[in-house]
Amino acid sequence: MGESVNDPVQQTFDRLFGPEFGHGKPFDLAKLRTALDALGAPQMRLPPVIHVAGTNGKGSTIAFMRAIAEAAGLSVHAFTKPHLFTLNERFLVAGAPASDEALIAAAERVARVDASLTQFDAQVAVAFLLFSEAPADLALIETGMGGRDDSTNVIAAPAVSVITPIGLDHQDALGATLAEIAAHKAGIIRRIVTTVTARQEPEAMAVIEARVADLQGDLKRQGEDWDAFESNGRLCVQTTTSMRLLPLPRLAGRHQIDNAGLACVALLYCGIEWPAGAFADGIANAAWPARLQALTRGPFSAPIREIGGEVWVDGGHNAHAALALAQALEAMKAKRGGVNVAIIGLRKRKDAAAFVTTLSRGVTRLIAVPLIEDHVPPDEIAAFGSQTGVRASTAPSLAAAMQNAAQLPAPRVLICGSFLLAAEALSADSF
Repeated sequence: MGESVNDPVQQTFDRLFGPEFGHGKPFDLAKLRTALDALGAPQMRLPPVIHVAGTNGKGSTIAFMRAIAEAAGLSVHAFTKPHLFTLNERFLVAGAPASDEALIAAAERVARVDASLTQFDAQVAVAFLLFSEAPADLALIETGMGGRDDSTNVIAAPAVSVITPIGLDHQDALGATLAEIAAHKAGIIRRIVTTVTARQEPEAMAVIEARVADLQGDLKRQGEDWDAFESNGRLCVQTTTSMRLLPLPRLAGRHQIDNAGLACVALLYCGIEWPAGAFADGIANAAWPARLQALTRGPFSAPIREIGGEVWVDGGHNAHAALALAQALEAMKAKRGGVNVAIIGLRKRKDAAAFVTTLSRGVTRLIAVPLIEDHVPPDEIAAFGSQTGVRASTAPSLAAAMQNAAQLPAPRVLICGSFLLAAEALSADSF
């Protein structure tokens, strides 16, 4: 999530609706529905919608679905979060990021109806306005947080509901247990609509199953009704009635096998006839920045690469994401050797102990750094790392941390913990 100082769209939303976080306003879907009604109910005039909730993997799953749909020649709207550099990234209108002018004009239309909406309410209203006024074949909508009370849940009848893996995150708003969090995520499930879910912990799956049963829906569970796995260098996506052998995703990490499979199965149930080759082309070409993204040619990563090392960037910031990252790092080390180094910066509202403790399974060195906004003190992050037995230190900046990492033999560096830090790294490595 980039700074708003050079982002006129973010500045407009901040001016009209206040900050996105820390506003103190309650969840109020009734208020948003009233505003949308005054705007002509744009949420009722969308192409078929695939609504995606979950803790991690939502953006990657949407990236796979978008790539497959576009490979089939379809036009796609998508609303995702967070963004890396500008707010425009959240609003994909018929395949292209919305322009500053379109977003500012739509935000002003929403403000004239109700300027007391939360900023995220306003973003959702703007997305639905723009999507309702531009032709497309499919709309991919990601929840902001939770599901039941999330602003995007004004969608009445999605073609498919999708639930990615559920873990502990946003406990202050969603609850302290997986079951409580799952109850929020399962709020996007609709009557007589197919729900496709990733593999879940038993207590989360029980909540999802009960919700689907109550609404007489159709549940497709990974590991029972479908699965995805690597087989002889290919991605195998198997359901009870079909099997597809596809290229492996270029997005790194074992978790992307699951995300790609989830995307494929969701599309199979959305009512669209898919041409031959669309799934293979889409999976092979899908990209999603700051999700185990390798830095391979810029000046920022050059000192590490020149000594035989690697630099990776990921915005993951909760324990569930940290587990996927630790497993990916362990797999890389088993395959190619080297020292795994994590450079970590975390926002204050994140569970630093859980993130660091989990990620430490896959690293031998940890360097904690500050962020440009409210952050966990680097000393605190390093202390959590030291408690796990990892050699941990601090650095005053990301650049300084990279200099420290460059003193190690052929290090594999993972910059992670926040999309703010990921954006800083990606900006520094661009030409």
